Amino acid sequence: MTPRGWALLTLAGLVVALVVAAALLVPWSRPPAPRVDQLAALRDLPAEQVARGREFRSALRPGGWAALAVGLLVALAFGLTPLGGRLVELVARPFGGHWTAQAVLGAMAVLFVADLFTLPLAAWRQTILTRYGLSTQGWAGWTVDLLKSYAVSAVIGAVALLGFYTVTRLAPRWWWALGAAGAAGLVVLLSFVLPVLVEPVFNRFTPMEPGPLRTELTALAARDQVPVRDVLVADASRRTRAVNAYVSGFGPTRRVVVYDTLLREATPAEVTSVVAHELGHARERDVLTGTLTGALGAAAAVVALYLLGSAGPLLRLAGVDSIAEPRAFPLVIALVTMAGLVATPVQAAVSRRVEARADAHALALTGDPATFEAMQRRLAGVNLADPDPPRWEFLYSASHPSTVERMAAARAYAREAGR
Repeated sequence: MTPRGWALLTLAGLVVALVVAAALLVPWSRPPAPRVDQLAALRDLPAEQVARGREFRSALRPGGWAALAVGLLVALAFGLTPLGGRLVELVARPFGGHWTAQAVLGAMAVLFVADLFTLPLAAWRQTILTRYGLSTQGWAGWTVDLLKSYAVSAVIGAVALLGFYTVTRLAPRWWWALGAAGAAGLVVLLSFVLPVLVEPVFNRFTPMEPGPLRTELTALAARDQVPVRDVLVADASRRTRAVNAYVSGFGPTRRVVVYDTLLREATPAEVTSVVAHELGHARERDVLTGTLTGALGAAAAVVALYLLGSAGPLLRLAGVDSIAEPRAFPLVIALVTMAGLVATPVQAAVSRRVEARADAHALALTGDPATFEAMQRRLAGVNLADPDPPRWEFLYSASHPSTVERMAAARAYAREAGR
């Protein structure tokens, strides 16, 4: 069998494995959240809060969709014409056009130049956040965070690019197999490394101070039989007023992180409700599930890239001979960008169901639907959420159930539990 035949067989196997993993690990059914309860919850929210949240989201919407459109157009312009390949060559020229310079410096230059086109829209978004009081960060702090993100991306990107194009040179016929294994391994590695090495670049994390709340949260985790390394507080207030909490890592790196803004804005019972939700993610091994499906997806993407990238018309458009050469990196970005736009609603749907399961876990663990609903009101108010967003936008990109869905789920739980 030819390498292409093996690649087709491997891709089929990876897709089947991904479908099976998703079918077994993703909670496709979700707790009831009747629409009648959603509408009742919407009526119960303060009219001023709803109006301000919708006004804020409407202000953000044009820039968000414009950034998607601009990003796509730039990726297509660089990837489906010789323009991107010429940029790679130009950057590598001072280094004799060596393939390593093309692979690392040229590819990073393509990403950086493409990002420059959407940078004004990112700055415009920051002005909206500042105008509505959600951002507490000045332009100096915003710029520092931007440069930090560039630096982190450059380090990870340089390692990945150098590894990928080294493999394509050492195994020109079978690079897709080694590349798929490497991509899957990188996803797993980042699941361990990001919480420990990358998150501290952007925030300072300190253990939650001893006291009744920490004692309650520790007891809650013990009662839930969830081993958590620590409960940390992030200094999110230096850049935002938004409240949030999350769980990251798994095994020895798993920790629950609470924003300091949440501790300031919410009652202890509401913080407990939020942490119960995060414990639900840990209990159901959602990070592990995400890592597994992400690794399978990354491996499948590399194999698909090999198969699709060998198409003559695409290579001629990009002005390259092979998808495996560094000059073809802009074509890779164009294909990945288009695939990402298509995959977004699927990923969002999966995320919403995972989050709904964590909500159900929080309700069952605390047995306090009233506090859960109060917390959703507070989250929506402080974060300036649209509690019942436009359906088309919600289905395309929302990673969490809407505020009214979460409130309706709490009311349905209360009825069922007789509370």
